[in-house]
Amino acid sequence: MKNFGDLMKQAGQMQARLEAMQQELAETQHEGRAGAGLVTVTVNGRNEVTSVRIDPSAAVASEVEVLEDLIVAAFADARTKVEAHQQEEMSKLTGGLNLPGGLKLPF
Repeated sequence: MKNFGDLMKQAGQMQARLEAMQQELAETQHEGRAGAGLVTVTVNGRNEVTSVRIDPSAAVASEVEVLEDLIVAAFADARTKVEAHQQEEMSKLTGGLNLPGGLKLPF
C-alpha cells in the first residue's frame, strides 16, 4: 500500500505544478505579425487579444479588405506562437511523456 500512497503524493505534486504552469502561461504575451510588420496583434496565454498595432500606411480606405486580412493573419500567427509555447512548457512538465491527443491545457 505504500507505493499507492507515494503515487498519490506524486499526483498531487504534479497537479500543483500544472496549476502553477497554467497561471504562468496565461500571463505570457505573444506577438503575431502580418504584412511585413504592418499589423501586429498581441495575444495572452488565454488567446485573448491584448493589443493591435496597425502601421498608418496600412490604413488606406480603398484597401480595407487587405487590412482586415492582415489583422486575421497576425492573430493566427500569435495564436500559433501561444500554442507552441504551451506545448513546449507542457513537455517540460511531463518530461517529454507523450500524453493522449485529447489532453490539452484548459484554456
